[in-house]
Amino acid sequence: MHLTGTVASALLLAASTLVGAETCAKCDLEAHGFASLNGGTTGGKGGRIVTAKKLDQLIEFAAAKEPLIIRIDGMIKAKPFGFEVPVASHKTIIGVGAKSGIVEGGLNINRQQNIIIRNLNIHGTYDGKTNWAGKLGDYDAIQIDNSTNIWIDGNHLYEMGDGLIDLRRDTDFVTVSKNRLENHNKALGIGWTPNVIAKVTMNDNFFHSTNVRNPSADNLKYGHLYNNYYRNLTGYGNYARGQSQLLIETSYFEDVFDPIVAGPGGRIKTNWVKFKRCEGEIHLDVQGETVFQASSFYNYTLANPYDIPVDIPYNAGPKEAIGV
Repeated sequence: MHLTGTVASALLLAASTLVGAETCAKCDLEAHGFASLNGGTTGGKGGRIVTAKKLDQLIEFAAAKEPLIIRIDGMIKAKPFGFEVPVASHKTIIGVGAKSGIVEGGLNINRQQNIIIRNLNIHGTYDGKTNWAGKLGDYDAIQIDNSTNIWIDGNHLYEMGDGLIDLRRDTDFVTVSKNRLENHNKALGIGWTPNVIAKVTMNDNFFHSTNVRNPSADNLKYGHLYNNYYRNLTGYGNYARGQSQLLIETSYFEDVFDPIVAGPGGRIKTNWVKFKRCEGEIHLDVQGETVFQASSFYNYTLANPYDIPVDIPYNAGPKEAIGV
């Protein structure tokens, strides 16, 4: 069969494009839990796969109007110190292997939807000499306001100047899973709103050597916390503030002060939670009969709490086989 020069050139161009196309291992996963509702959370699935190795590339890709799967390859240093890269809707931001992410800065999501953040290391804004409590700068690892359908999965977040994860101002349909949050004062805060609408799933996370907000949930309509491991928490563990409802299942608390606390108006129901060398408040049932049932919203699998101290530290955080 004889091909004209034009057709042959087009075929060669198409072939070279396919060969040169970027790949991203395990980057097409979709969220579970509350992030799977409201249309689901798919991030940049179906869009182009691009790679950011420098800050200006990450800023450009994250702000794009089109869906993108953005691979962060290596550690990108934020400038100025504490800068949080704005992320637009329909994005997946994922680290290449186990040693990629952002140092001295973080990510900011404001009035956006359908975003996935996975397999990243974010750290480096902590100042133990002048700002140990994180009250002198708003330097979060991941800060989210007024946004919906967010999946935060498999990240290592530590030593930041303020919060590791802040889910603020009616941010809704969120799943936080398989993250390692450690060596920090304020781990994960939810709220900053009088409205009781937000729905959050937290599962298979490792909270290690943090102080407060593990999480602090203020006016959280539904908070489903399961298969989590909490070790060496000095301030408090799970805290239902305002009108929050927390369903806490198959979690393990070790060396935790005030592991489970319901403030005035907070409601808590627990199912098969374990405690080892814990002191202070342990509120296992506070109006538990009025707390929601997560199984009415989605399917999930509970772990054996006795397996959690081994399995969760091993499985949480960035993995070498993801994003490559």
